[in-house]
Amino acid sequence: MLNGLKLRLTLLSSTCITVDNNPFILFSKWMALAIKNEPNDPNAMCLSTVDGDGHPSSRIVLLKDYDDNGFVFFTNSQSQKGQELAENQNVALGFHWKSLLKQIRINGIAKIIPREETTKYFHSRARESQIASYASLQSQPLPDKRIYEDKINAVREQFKNEENIPCPDHWNGYRVTPSKMEFWTQKDYRTHDRFVYTPDHDDIWSKERLYP
Repeated sequence: MLNGLKLRLTLLSSTCITVDNNPFILFSKWMALAIKNEPNDPNAMCLSTVDGDGHPSSRIVLLKDYDDNGFVFFTNSQSQKGQELAENQNVALGFHWKSLLKQIRINGIAKIIPREETTKYFHSRARESQIASYASLQSQPLPDKRIYEDKINAVREQFKNEENIPCPDHWNGYRVTPSKMEFWTQKDYRTHDRFVYTPDHDDIWSKERLYP
């Protein structure tokens, strides 16, 4: 049992919540800290989706872009998460940076981004990653790994004389437009800081402190 485990934490000097009224500014500051301090994949986030029957599922994906319009990730639209996004656009994102003792929770709506943006990013990826995405029937049963390897080899051969591999129709980018953003900083003895941001009808964000 771990309930008797107590950790005395020494926090980074920059852990205080700032007075920024724009949560995207605060997100950018924390992401910059994560890029500097988090040893692996500072842009990793937990994406939670819900199917048509209300059953949730979660997985780790990589944040690839963000701005005041939302948070962008890419995936196979025929995968489980892609099918769930087609049924229900409500999602949740979670970032946790142990090195910073911080986490961010985001609720919002996920929508497919313009095709030209997806294609541009797809062609920026390593060629072998493009080939793997083209060949994958993501989330479908795979009786033998060699079947997938054969498909990869076939795609590699198919496009060996092409400068760019076509972006598959089933591969898309999604932008999550947030309806709520919560920022959490760990403190000693569970006296954590929590602030939640919500927008009004004019997209003006308000900030509220929550009990930890």
